[in-house]
Amino acid sequence: MKTAVSSVKSTSLAVYFSDFKEITKARLAVSVVFSSIAGYFLGAIEINFLSVLLLAFGGYCMVGASNAYNQIIEKDLDALMSRTKNRPIPAGRMSVNTAMTIAVLMTILGIVALYFLNPKTAMFGAISIFLYTSVYTPLKTITPLAVFVGAFPGAIPFMLGWVAATDNFGIEPGTLFMIQFFWQFPHFWALGWMLDEDYKKGGFKMLPTGKKDKGTALQIIMYTIWMIIISVIPVFGFTGRLQLSLVAAVIVFLMGLVMLFFAFRLYEKRDNVSARKLMLASVSYITLMQVVYVMDKFI
Repeated sequence: MKTAVSSVKSTSLAVYFSDFKEITKARLAVSVVFSSIAGYFLGAIEINFLSVLLLAFGGYCMVGASNAYNQIIEKDLDALMSRTKNRPIPAGRMSVNTAMTIAVLMTILGIVALYFLNPKTAMFGAISIFLYTSVYTPLKTITPLAVFVGAFPGAIPFMLGWVAATDNFGIEPGTLFMIQFFWQFPHFWALGWMLDEDYKKGGFKMLPTGKKDKGTALQIIMYTIWMIIISVIPVFGFTGRLQLSLVAAVIVFLMGLVMLFFAFRLYEKRDNVSARKLMLASVSYITLMQVVYVMDKFI
């Protein structure tokens, strides 16, 4: 009997933990934390591991809170889409009150953790939550410009790490912000292309032209080109302490060209397979680019 009860308890805990990961979008949150830590390593003159832990914890809380608020607001729309109908709230496994408690608690913990680093970091974290939940989320069903608005909070993490390390916002974190800002357009439009039919069930307007057409593919190409240009600008010495060696710049440039190749393939074929390849290439690019930047500083 005790074994059966403990088995039920462990199953319940596993379900709760799984739902917590889903309401906070754990994989996305971890990738954001990775970007923040990369930015911290780039900005820090001396690595403080307590600061890294605070940044990681605060960053996860901020992203988790944003995603929880997002799923509360979109619970009825999520129920209409195949991709999201099994999320904790529309599936009935989590109440709105529970989700709101998680969101508010993570907001407070996140801002406090980031404030211990410095007030500027906490401010940018709070701005990202506000823009994501109060501007980006409502706009998704109104206009494709929502992606442009969403690119602002989405571009903050890489920059946030630098600000956390230096307590300063200047040309260096501004450059990191711009790299991740331009990257988001090909990434999210590739994702929007793949999920267009499902998004339409929820009334979301994610593609810039509203269609899976050459116009959307052309905009993806243009933003990818801007992303590549911004990504190698530090090699020219215009960006203060944020520097890039010639070798690292060539590596980053070549990785950008790979992503651009897939963008052109999407323009040519205009199918979901090409969109998926571009989306995967974009995820690889942003991670490897940040690794190259950090390695270039320390090697």
